[in-house]
Amino acid sequence: MTDLKLFRIDGGRASELTSQSFALERNLQTLIEENMEVTFGVKFLATEYSTGKVHRGRIDSLGLDENGSPVIFEYKRTSNENVINQGLFYLDWLMDHKGEFQILVASQLGTAAAESIDWSAPRLICVANDFTRYDEYAVKQIDRNVELVRYRDFGSDLLAIELVTSVSTQTTGTRRSSSSPATLSSPATTTKKVSRNKTVAELLSQADVELSALYLKFEAFALSLGDDVIKNERSLYFAFRRLKNFACVEVHPTSRNLLVYLKIDPKSVQLVEGFSRDVSNIGHFGTGDLELRISNMANWVLVEELTRQAYAAN
Repeated sequence: MTDLKLFRIDGGRASELTSQSFALERNLQTLIEENMEVTFGVKFLATEYSTGKVHRGRIDSLGLDENGSPVIFEYKRTSNENVINQGLFYLDWLMDHKGEFQILVASQLGTAAAESIDWSAPRLICVANDFTRYDEYAVKQIDRNVELVRYRDFGSDLLAIELVTSVSTQTTGTRRSSSSPATLSSPATTTKKVSRNKTVAELLSQADVELSALYLKFEAFALSLGDDVIKNERSLYFAFRRLKNFACVEVHPTSRNLLVYLKIDPKSVQLVEGFSRDVSNIGHFGTGDLELRISNMANWVLVEELTRQAYAAN
């Protein structure tokens, strides 16, 4: 059971707010669908989406996350309802109906979004008032991107959401826990020009020893910020997220630097020439409006401080 408690402070005295579940599952669903991008970083696509006559089901909510991955939401008001198995059934259906999903994305978000869907890491987000320890154990045995999210309704326009358990899989189908670092192949000795159509993993394999060590140091720090941190490898960048991305990393072996994009307001940061800049109006891969250019350890304390701020804000 959750031990999340919320208190109202009045005149220096604390009074506990009592939480409750939503009276109707549909009320919770509507609230999240109307605020999906703010709460989860996911663009809403459809509600109660039919899986057709053969599968005879309805997916509670469908969305597309900020990394281009399909997302299924399933909601349950009580902890004893079988939300996980139901969600996994729909996840399998989704992977067998990619074309149908692509048409949906194109109709809602445009052709460009539909053509850039990342099918390597579709996500299932199960939202419930609570989960049992057996639910949490079962999710860890599943080779799928599954997240258990607990909500608490405190009334007075207060809603708390908490990531209970998350499991991330790689494009090869191998599960990676939130604390597992990447493994690197030996740096390439060739000096030929790196093409931008190479994946971030390929670019990292071509980085020299110093740049590889910088990336591994950043990855280790980002993952150490909390048990809820998940690393996802996208085609052109590494994303680090909780419920939403807080950092994205590009690797540039030719210029020998990392470009780290943090999701915090650049106006709240004192920018350092050659190190940090506001890219809110400049195109780049991944998410985040503050860019950090890292080529050595000179500003590492600041890198950690700003990354910690981004983690806390998301």
